[in-house]
Amino acid sequence: MATVTELLQPVELDLETLLNDLRSLIGAGHPILQAAAEHLFSAGGKRLRPGIVLLISRALSVDGELTSRHKRLAEITEMIHTASLVHDDVVDEAATRRGVPTVHSQFNHRVAVLAGDFLFAQASWHLANLNNLDVVKLLSRVIMDLADGEIKQGLYRYDAGQKFSSYLEKSYCKTASLIANSAQAAGVLSEQSDEELKKLYCFGRQLGLAFQVVDDILDFTANDKQLGKPAASDLASGYLTAPALYALEEKPALSGLVEREFSAEGDLEEALQLVRDSDAISRSRELAKTFAKESRESILWLKESEYSRALLELPEFVLSRLY
Repeated sequence: MATVTELLQPVELDLETLLNDLRSLIGAGHPILQAAAEHLFSAGGKRLRPGIVLLISRALSVDGELTSRHKRLAEITEMIHTASLVHDDVVDEAATRRGVPTVHSQFNHRVAVLAGDFLFAQASWHLANLNNLDVVKLLSRVIMDLADGEIKQGLYRYDAGQKFSSYLEKSYCKTASLIANSAQAAGVLSEQSDEELKKLYCFGRQLGLAFQVVDDILDFTANDKQLGKPAASDLASGYLTAPALYALEEKPALSGLVEREFSAEGDLEEALQLVRDSDAISRSRELAKTFAKESRESILWLKESEYSRALLELPEFVLSRLY
């Protein structure tokens, strides 16, 4: 199965340009923020989100060329994503991300919060300068969703009675909203029909949800090294994801362990065992497959090109992380 780098190969040069432009856009005049920005944009990262925007932009373009507004949209997408990671890491008190020290552990919490705010503010500024109200609405909605998702996640901690729909809503806000709305925004800049814009949004939404469900499964099935963070860390923090919620339907004992926040010796191990002894993982896999299939089906209308081929392979790629 292809890696992300291979999938994004058709826009590899665009992504290189994007990173250089981002460094110069952000670094101007703030030594400490410049240092934080340099640190962020050199920290590996798969660049999947701006990559999707660039692939869609080129797939929709008559001559396969990119306009400067499409390029800027991809940059804004990456800025918003990076800003949300900086804030997430502060909220989660994570010391590393992708094996690199997080901004707040490298600098301090104050700088991290400000660097995140600064990136959101810059994204908003560049967004306004695209002079397209529809695009502004789509991407400012994302910034709201990201904060909303983070708040929802905090509210539902250790809540064994939460609905599955709340989990999906939170996953949409945290992961799918940016992919869905930036995919649609690329279509807006390419002057696609309303019908096609809906399909681009659907592609991003279902892809983002598939991605999140896969992540949530890996939290139970992968080891620390594969994850780049301790396994089962979501469950330990009281974040109940698809596997845990499915397991709660089958194993009532799990709910007691969750409600007492795994406070007794061996609670977490027992909870993990209950999830693994249920159908939860296979049901979560089926859910991810459904989302991936719906994502792929929404862009079958794109004209044949190396860009549309890469986009059509993305849902499969997301699922391949499970095997």
